[in-house]
Amino acid sequence: NPAQIGRGYVAITILDINDNAPEFAMEYETTVCENAQPGQVIQKISAIDKDDPPNGHQFYFSLTAEAANNHNFTLQDNKGK
Repeated sequence: NPAQIGRGYVAITILDINDNAPEFAMEYETTVCENAQPGQVIQKISAIDKDDPPNGHQFYFSLTAEAANNHNFTLQDNKGK
């Protein structure tokens, strides 16, 4: 029914909330001494994401396939502690 047709303008604002890639919290330079003991912590790392939500991002780190098969190194998640 043409009498029931109306027109209007709609404005849509798109917010890009993922415009920053995660990055390490600082620059790391790690060395390992040849006499390091098994199980010794070598380096703790953390990451940040400048996008929202401020404390809501969870990061997961993993070793490459080659490193994962090398039993001399492991990666442990400290659950944000």
